[in-house]
Amino acid sequence: MSEASSPSTAQAAPVQGEERLVALDFIRGVAVLGILFANITAYAHPRLAYFWPGALPGGGTAADRWIWLFQFVAVDGKFRGIFTLLFGAGLALFVDRQRAGGGSGGVQLRRLVLLGTFGLAHFYLLFTGDILFLYAVAGLGALAFIDMEPRRQAWLGVVWYLVASALLALPLATPAMVEYFPALAASPAEAQGLAAAWQDRLAEADAERAVMAGGDLAAIIAYRWHEQSGYLSGYAFLALLDTIPLMLLGAALLRLGLFAGEVPRRRILGWSWAGIVVGAASALLLGLWVMARGFAPYLTSFVFNGASAPLRLPMIVGMTALLALWAPRAATGWLGERVVAAGRMAFSNYIGTSLLMALVFQGWAGDLFGRFGRAELLVVVLLGWAVMLRWSRPWLQRFRYGPLEWLWRCLTYGRWFANRR
Repeated sequence: MSEASSPSTAQAAPVQGEERLVALDFIRGVAVLGILFANITAYAHPRLAYFWPGALPGGGTAADRWIWLFQFVAVDGKFRGIFTLLFGAGLALFVDRQRAGGGSGGVQLRRLVLLGTFGLAHFYLLFTGDILFLYAVAGLGALAFIDMEPRRQAWLGVVWYLVASALLALPLATPAMVEYFPALAASPAEAQGLAAAWQDRLAEADAERAVMAGGDLAAIIAYRWHEQSGYLSGYAFLALLDTIPLMLLGAALLRLGLFAGEVPRRRILGWSWAGIVVGAASALLLGLWVMARGFAPYLTSFVFNGASAPLRLPMIVGMTALLALWAPRAATGWLGERVVAAGRMAFSNYIGTSLLMALVFQGWAGDLFGRFGRAELLVVVLLGWAVMLRWSRPWLQRFRYGPLEWLWRCLTYGRWFANRR
């Protein structure tokens, strides 16, 4: 019996185009486009500027501050959250198909270890905002809960996420309160310590800016190795508190039939819009509060990285559900077909975007690091979207998988898969 006709080996092979859930690919395409919007400031400026406009040149313009507000309410954390839900759904789908074909759990473990390796290379060579290493660590943790009954799995994900959000916010609340109400400081030394700590953050941002704009790729990699490797332990911690519960929720939504169109339309519309409106309105109030306080550093950090976290969950789930509802119709249009193709090649597009942005901004290439405000960066986002939408569909017309998707599959299964159609 040939390999192609063997049930076990056929089931153990990568998913073919006709077996895919179009809704997953469509939503994944929207998410990978949105992640570029979310990450653009981190590509073009020191990490501090990602959440604090004061780290932009000259402290940022009025347009920069209003764009910060829009990103805070509608973009930041939402598309990464959608991407994480989909990763959890893909994890469950992979496990289910492996078991149906008599595959072993070792394939999944090897798949995640390889993903983590790709993530480390991405972190050091291209972009310290990598999520692949985070997903590899979180995926290993999520496997311990992958066999739970879907509704229990969903509730566990929600409760875990909300409790974790509180734990993440608490350490940020105290300095924000002291900054907001100086009389709460236990002593003048505490207030002085907070001010000194923020000056250290500014000095780190200046050092990062100097290296990234310095025109030396080797120096950038060395800086990341010596000064920024500690971020990886933070990613592992974030996996425990934030990413695993979202993956569990994504696995539950897959098995409850959301992405296959098995949930009644009326039910989706009701709770999805409610979650989006409540989450967005609450985030808007928080963002306006931060703006009214002149983006006070510790208050901005608390609101952006802590207080807003629980508000993201209803928006993440609501946006995912509405996209799943819209996908069957949207995926058939001219633009929808290209979004689906971008989603099928999300791995290649995610890494490819980092390479493209490095060529645009880093000193050894385009040398535009630290030069653009958020308003100008929107043009770069549109160009990045155009590249993803332009190349993904023609590639998939000639090949079965994106280049990195193909490499990941070959390494996962330990054998060569033909890619050209």
